Amino acid sequence: MALSFSVLKIRDFRLLLLTRLFGTMSLSGQAVIVGWQVYSLTKDPFMLGLTGLAEAVPAIFCAMFAGYWVDKNRPHTVFMTAAGLVLLNMTMLMFVAGGIIHVTNILYWIFTGIIISGLGRSFFQPSSFALQAHILPRTLMPAASSWLITIFQIGAVTGPALAGLVYGGYSVRAAWFMVTLFMCIEFIAIIAMSKKTRLYQTNRVTEAFLKSVSEGWKFILNSRVLLSVMALDMFAVLFGGAVAMLPAFADQILHVGSEGLGALRAAPALGAGLTALALALWPMKQIRASVLLIAIAGFGFCMIGFALSTVFWISLLMLALSGVFDSVSMVIRATIMQLLTPDHMRGRVSSVNSMFIISSNEIGAFESGLAARLLGLVPSVIFGGIGTLLVVSVTALSPKLRKTVVTASENVK
Repeated sequence: MALSFSVLKIRDFRLLLLTRLFGTMSLSGQAVIVGWQVYSLTKDPFMLGLTGLAEAVPAIFCAMFAGYWVDKNRPHTVFMTAAGLVLLNMTMLMFVAGGIIHVTNILYWIFTGIIISGLGRSFFQPSSFALQAHILPRTLMPAASSWLITIFQIGAVTGPALAGLVYGGYSVRAAWFMVTLFMCIEFIAIIAMSKKTRLYQTNRVTEAFLKSVSEGWKFILNSRVLLSVMALDMFAVLFGGAVAMLPAFADQILHVGSEGLGALRAAPALGAGLTALALALWPMKQIRASVLLIAIAGFGFCMIGFALSTVFWISLLMLALSGVFDSVSMVIRATIMQLLTPDHMRGRVSSVNSMFIISSNEIGAFESGLAARLLGLVPSVIFGGIGTLLVVSVTALSPKLRKTVVTASENVK
């Protein structure tokens, strides 16, 4: 099978990869800094859950408007404006949380920054999703999805690892400066896209906001495959994710400090990045929902294994393997979305998907924090992994979903 490098010949796609790389490095590094600062100040896993909720609530409320706005305007302009907002917000956090400007209540400023970050990030996915469809032909979508996820995972490896090392080895101020610089590079990469991409606009949405949003939901509800894939991933990660609790595991269970926390945050992305790279070089010719079910079940088992481990390298291994399974799930979901979504609906459909993702990740973080307070740290993650396996078991009862196959040249079989 020929290696799929042809997609990298497209200049705007290379720039899109740069935005994904440095944006992910910046935001995932920010998550490590925020998590360690909040936990250092409070020593409360529940507060770690609240950081996820603080980002999720504004992002979910804004998501549907974001999709409508992308479909109504130029996706590039929306993407650039949102990145500019996040850059300004991160600069504020660098000055305040980084200690350049002294304030009386750092937690208040950190949570304010998280809320603003959630607002800005809600526009990232629908705008970049719409640009991807403009930049690439349909036949390159499976390879492109794998490359984007590969670059995302590389950023998710290097961002947390660098943030943890710089935080522990130098200072919190240096760590904040680094992630702000990464976001600045993403902003420059967006500006550098070609005039054709900057001016691209889908069929202009003319209907009112509520009607337009309802059309997006109606499309997804009528597409059983899209709805099932989104819901399966949401509930699996909602219950099974343990990322928000990693600062507590690093401190209470593994005793590895901020440097170890950076490694723990990077481990899932390392496994996912290697897997996504393999899938980019050798793209799947057929996207099978049955493989998705196996991948999510594997993710659930890895979360249980991580919760039971008290050895640092075993914990890293479990997290890396969870990234392997998660990467397969992400590639399948992203490819199915690109292939089954019409151009004029991309912003709204991607916004609905971002609501599912935000619900699974950020609200999942809140669920993890609440479960940790009620059940204890380790039992809460075990409970979440079992919840993921139950979700997969229930979903697998649908024979239609198990037999679903999507290809780049035709629709659902």
